[in-house]
Amino acid sequence: MVVETEESPDAINSPRQSAWGTHDAKEWIGPLGDRVLSIKETPTTTLFRVLHGPTEGTKEYLQQYFRLETPLSPLYEEWSKADKRLKKIAAAIPGVRILRQAPLECMFSFICSSNNNIPRITKMLSSFRETYGSFMMDIPIQAGNDDDSLSIYSFPTLDSLANASEDDLRAMGLGYRAKFIIGTRDLLQTSGGEEFLLNLRSNDDCQAVQDELIKFSGIGRKVADCVALFSLDQDDSIPVDIHVQHIASRDYDPTVLGQAKSLTPTIYKRVGDLFRSRFPNRAGWAHSLLFVAELPSFRSVLPLDMVKEMDEWKKHEQEQKAKQKKEKKEG
Repeated sequence: MVVETEESPDAINSPRQSAWGTHDAKEWIGPLGDRVLSIKETPTTTLFRVLHGPTEGTKEYLQQYFRLETPLSPLYEEWSKADKRLKKIAAAIPGVRILRQAPLECMFSFICSSNNNIPRITKMLSSFRETYGSFMMDIPIQAGNDDDSLSIYSFPTLDSLANASEDDLRAMGLGYRAKFIIGTRDLLQTSGGEEFLLNLRSNDDCQAVQDELIKFSGIGRKVADCVALFSLDQDDSIPVDIHVQHIASRDYDPTVLGQAKSLTPTIYKRVGDLFRSRFPNRAGWAHSLLFVAELPSFRSVLPLDMVKEMDEWKKHEQEQKAKQKKEKKEG
């Protein structure tokens, strides 16, 4: 992936929907830090334009954001030698890399994502930005046949959230997550602010980073590992949920769950260690590629035999659950 400046005045088409969800399959528009950027993919490179904010240093900023200091091809090749199934996925889905997001934004966003769906998460974070962020610019959008505009706001800072209350956040639609945002804000303020999070990037022990993050309100092990992987350079962090456990059980160790009925801390670590032992170089990146392949939107690009295998496993899991439910009822 190469990032280059887009000089063409035609770089901005009329975007649809919302920031970063706004695209015409080739162009994405949204806020990154103190900038609003248009990023456009071409067959050979990735072009950008600064629509708002400083232009100087933008290329270097994007290179860090997309983590272009890490070549992807050698990793794909190394992982493929360790996993025949991943080798097929790598050929079908090139270019999956981990971003280096702003830690504060990443942390609050994942708190909002807990037990939630994408439309509601998008709405929550939009309200969060509009209420506590700073206005950046309006961009034109198309709503059906009508022209309209979308206001872009920066992500809130700890300072801008200083006077926010749980009631205020609940009124915005954050629900029970409001108290988590307030609790995490307060602990961050006493821990050194965003600098505390940035300092975790230099810690080479992903377990120690997880242990630090789960001290914050509303952050369990999975969210902690998401924040660690996507914003704190913890490349061996493995966010584990039931889908990742299924990958581990299906492809690596069918006994990984043992007699446990849920993802206990012991099972959580055991699943993560399966990925870390198989992919000693950036296991979190390899895990993310495998996870992406499980998403419905990527089924069409996968080999048919792999899709069939995934469907058969899903059917088997459903049958096992139905059997266990029946046995429990009869017992």
